[in-house]
Amino acid sequence: MSDSSPLPPVRLHPEAELARDALSTPLLSRAARLARWAGPDTRVDAGGGLVDEQLPAAAQLLGLTGDDAAAYASEAWRIAVDTGLVEIVDEEAGTVTAGEDLTLLTGGSPNDVLAVWLGALETVLADASVPDLDDLVDAVNPEGDLGEVDLSSLGWDPEAESEFLDGVLGNLYLLTVTEDGPGESPVPLPALAASMIVPSDMGEPTNDVLEQVSDAMMRLDDQFRLLEPVGLVEYQPVDETLMADTEEEPTAVDDTDVSRYGMVRLTPLGRYGLRVRLQEAGFQAPAVGDLADKGADALLDGTATFPPGAAHAETERWLARRDSLAAARELLAAARGLDAGAPLRRLRCQQALSLVGNEAEPALREVLDDPELGGLARVWLTERGAPDVPAPSEDLVFWLTVDTVAAQLAAEGNSDELRELVEGLAQQHSGFFAAAWRVDHPAAADVLEAMGRLHPDKRIAKEARKAAFKARSQQGG
Repeated sequence: MSDSSPLPPVRLHPEAELARDALSTPLLSRAARLARWAGPDTRVDAGGGLVDEQLPAAAQLLGLTGDDAAAYASEAWRIAVDTGLVEIVDEEAGTVTAGEDLTLLTGGSPNDVLAVWLGALETVLADASVPDLDDLVDAVNPEGDLGEVDLSSLGWDPEAESEFLDGVLGNLYLLTVTEDGPGESPVPLPALAASMIVPSDMGEPTNDVLEQVSDAMMRLDDQFRLLEPVGLVEYQPVDETLMADTEEEPTAVDDTDVSRYGMVRLTPLGRYGLRVRLQEAGFQAPAVGDLADKGADALLDGTATFPPGAAHAETERWLARRDSLAAARELLAAARGLDAGAPLRRLRCQQALSLVGNEAEPALREVLDDPELGGLARVWLTERGAPDVPAPSEDLVFWLTVDTVAAQLAAEGNSDELRELVEGLAQQHSGFFAAAWRVDHPAAADVLEAMGRLHPDKRIAKEARKAAFKARSQQGG
């Protein structure tokens, strides 16, 4: 991902709902219970962790049983300390007290609760980037003596591990928010691992690459198991029977039963959390609704790069806060201009006006004589069956056509839809190119050049390129 261009906008649940989700996550709810349980007799070690003697009572309080009960209780306690739910008042004596942030979970705003949850998330993400040191030590020192091992020899690069996990989560976020992606459906773990390992221009992956993908899947399996209790993801782990024969050569994943290889889905809380982290890392990560209280100029410019569904949702929220007639006038005023972004602004304006009722009609009639807005006003009025809509001049028809193609180019590039539009224009108007190069529109030459690239008929494409040359000569460039 690049941090220079905006990511697709994410659709977030209301903060109050997200805060309730945060409070109900296993890890934060356990941490809060331990923070309320802690008292004068609670003791911690030099690192702030509960002393071993108190772990059974903590586990019992949390209803944890089994071999891992103490470990889960210890993890919840560390979350409580790291997030300020518990404060260490005397490091030497190892005594603690309830932290100031504990009251935020019951008496704070939804944003306060989410801030505490984000702190817990950071702790878990840091943990997830650390491999099992016992396994690493066993690999290089079967005696298991950590004191005799140079940790640099373990082959563990903390920064690289953290960057790998951040990259995976970034790709999962992008897949989730992209309009033609899986959305809220789970993503196969092999696809996520491959997105970090397999070069985009590689055809059939080599055995070496497949082995790297397999190793990455196993790392991610461990990491997502850690990330699920904090509420970031819903995770279906890798089927352990797949790991029974480690001597097999790596093979391509069987698409017929891909779920056995692990499936992961960002929760609504996870979408919120990753968006915050991406913004803190310098990425432009918009959310639907960000523009609802901004002016029409911000709406039209902001949704210029949005996919259609997100642009529609953002515009609906913007319109819901405004009187229809006043909103229409504001949109039309913001759509004016001859700069490079103006055609796409007018397209977004036209799409926004399609959501406005007939009460906006006076605003459209006011711009019928406007050279930049008269065309779209006539389209809107005609589609609504309004009476007495003046017929457009031929110049206005061609100006609107060039403006529309310029907007589609900016929105979609050389898409199949634009190719069909170009073919249709050339077919419907036999003298289109002879007239189009004379259109007094700053994008006329660029539009005609694009039509020359896109039209499959070589003769017509050549005609378009000639018209583009004439338009550029007329513009003096």
